[in-house]
Amino acid sequence: MEQNQLHNPCFNKIGYIQVYTGNGKGKTTASLGLALRALGRGWKVLIVMFTKGGSNYGEIHSFSNLSDDIKNRFKVINAGLDRIVYKNNINDNDRSEISKGWDFAKNAIQNCEYELVILDEANIALDLGLIDLEDMLNTLKNKPKGVEIVLTGRNAPKEVIEIAHLVSEIHPVKHYWDIGVEAREGVEY
Repeated sequence: MEQNQLHNPCFNKIGYIQVYTGNGKGKTTASLGLALRALGRGWKVLIVMFTKGGSNYGEIHSFSNLSDDIKNRFKVINAGLDRIVYKNNINDNDRSEISKGWDFAKNAIQNCEYELVILDEANIALDLGLIDLEDMLNTLKNKPKGVEIVLTGRNAPKEVIEIAHLVSEIHPVKHYWDIGVEAREGVEY
């Protein structure tokens, strides 16, 4: 083992692949809880938010108020426009933003720059064809040993589920949206 690898946690522990999927609320929230836990243990953390842009997310506001120590070990990338992406409204700007975000994430994974990489809504980007599935699978299969990777979002591809070490499928049982409650600041965003 090279000298620089002796002190790099990416080579001294085992990182796994986690998937949070399903139609229920809480996939991103679960991954953010994991990020907070990892940061509290001194890990370097990257979050790439696919299909999400803008700054009107409570988590983005919180991240800007972190201590300098944590900010030095933490990075968030918005890889989407400030709108919701569906199959019928994808445009070249969406493709460009998601491609830039994926390239950043892939390079960070391959270079073992972070111990935890959260690919928020990556399953949606895969489902919409905005990230190439084979490229994702190749990156996941060949990740450095110590990098923990989390993919969130509905419609996780079966191929990703097959290679993941942990898969949580979140099912809606009851939701206040069903009685007309709209997304609430501080809870849904």
